[in-house]
Amino acid sequence: MRIALAAAGVLFLLYPAVRPWEDESTVAGAAAAMGSGAWVAAHLFAMIGFILVPIALLEVHRTAAITFWVGAGLTLPYYGAEDFGLHELAGQPNLLELVEAVRYNPVAMATFAAGLVAMGVGAVLVAVRRGTVPAWLFAAGFALFLPQFFTPPAVRIAHGVLLLVGCGWLAWELSRTRAPAGTPVADVRTA
Repeated sequence: MRIALAAAGVLFLLYPAVRPWEDESTVAGAAAAMGSGAWVAAHLFAMIGFILVPIALLEVHRTAAITFWVGAGLTLPYYGAEDFGLHELAGQPNLLELVEAVRYNPVAMATFAAGLVAMGVGAVLVAVRRGTVPAWLFAAGFALFLPQFFTPPAVRIAHGVLLLVGCGWLAWELSRTRAPAGTPVADVRTA
């Protein structure tokens, strides 16, 4: 399960690193970014990362894992629309209007934000339980997931690095503090 956490960290770095950073305020820029295979791959990386993290959290903190899964469940539909929907719309002449309709639908935005907040809460629960630097870096990465969308590409890529370090270091820490075989998840107590 720790491998799932480390893999998620890599995927969260690949998400902003592979994503095309064209000027999406223009039809040409939006079409170039959203119409590319890199757009699909980048967003898919994030979606798979959101699925992998709670698998690893089951060993650490069951409530955090459930909270994170609920957050991922609320977030993934928005990512699917952003990834596959906008990719298919990239050739439309009214692309910018369509992008705005997809991205700024009030229900979609609310579930997306609620999902990201829930994942942040799940990550903070892990940090509070463990109380270690890797756990707090992990929590910081997820607590900053929503705000990073309002920053330039370089900051978003740095956020990917933070998630890589937080997930990877926490995975490494968990591998060093392994529970005895056969210990039920609910009975695992960590410092």
